[in-house]
Amino acid sequence: MFRDLMLEDIFTLQEKGQHTFIDVRSPKEFNEATIPGSINIPVFDDEERAEIGTLYKHNGQEVAMERGLEVFSEKLPDFIRAFKLIKTPMTVFCWRGGMRSKTAATVLDLMGIHTTRLSGGIRSYRQWIVHELEKENFPPNFIVLNGYTGTGKTEILKRLANNGYPVIDFEHIAGHRGSIFGQIGLEPSNQKKFDSLLVRELERFKTEQYVFIEGESRRIGKVSLPQFIYEKKEIGMQIVIHLPLEERVKIVLADYEPWNNPERFKEAFQLIKKRLHTPIAKEIETHLENGEFAWVVELLLEHYYDPRYKHSGYQNTDIQKVDIDAKNIEDAFQKVLHTIEREQLRLGVIASEF
Repeated sequence: MFRDLMLEDIFTLQEKGQHTFIDVRSPKEFNEATIPGSINIPVFDDEERAEIGTLYKHNGQEVAMERGLEVFSEKLPDFIRAFKLIKTPMTVFCWRGGMRSKTAATVLDLMGIHTTRLSGGIRSYRQWIVHELEKENFPPNFIVLNGYTGTGKTEILKRLANNGYPVIDFEHIAGHRGSIFGQIGLEPSNQKKFDSLLVRELERFKTEQYVFIEGESRRIGKVSLPQFIYEKKEIGMQIVIHLPLEERVKIVLADYEPWNNPERFKEAFQLIKKRLHTPIAKEIETHLENGEFAWVVELLLEHYYDPRYKHSGYQNTDIQKVDIDAKNIEDAFQKVLHTIEREQLRLGVIASEF
């Protein structure tokens, strides 16, 4: 017989070795939010779940359960085969730790496949996430990469991470680049998914001395940073990167690849068109129609993004701020490394004096 485990019990098991979470909810529910690292083996697909939910609402629980059993029985062999591929200890869960996870765990037990079930389902996990964020406790300091749009901040974060430096990429876990065009070509996260991924990153780096991040506004696409994270970012060491305009245009084009989604870019441009002088807006629209995206990017940088960045620049003179003038991303990356090495040396000298 399977056992129900509390979330804290499963965390303990994970610390002892590999452990797999299996979300047996529908694919749509799974994509909206799940426990990070989970895999999806659904009891019902999206259409089946909708059908059974409608039956429950209009015909009652017994009719819905009969139809659910009928649907699940047809897919049982494939369901069992999917679980047999998992070679680690496993825990199944649904929304509240109800019928779907109970059915899955019971059937698996009858087939000799050992599993546990998360008591309270993903709802209990969500409550834990909220509680963790309410603690407002993240000891490391932030080193914040700032600069005009197109200065390669995200690429530098990736290079830092690849070189073993602690990095939290807020845009990556938000599925959004933080601009009006930011979700094109990406899958934006909702707040629940973002919070879950963020807590995992905070837990991962909580013992570090510092963590690199990008200088974001509090809102990134559909999600918002917790207030304590935003405030911590505002007082962190600020590294401001400066690149030539032509380099920035190349970086933006490489990142967004607007030729792959030209209509999406035209639609997004309409949202900011009113904020530009009419002649500039018309010029941008002409270049968009002609597929001349380098001109579009250059005009947007000069007449929209750069003025907005200047307006929102740091007024706090108490924070540590370092300006980096570079020729390209590689040059900027090397100068960021040099800045950090110099800062580490300075802190080491200070520490030796006490």
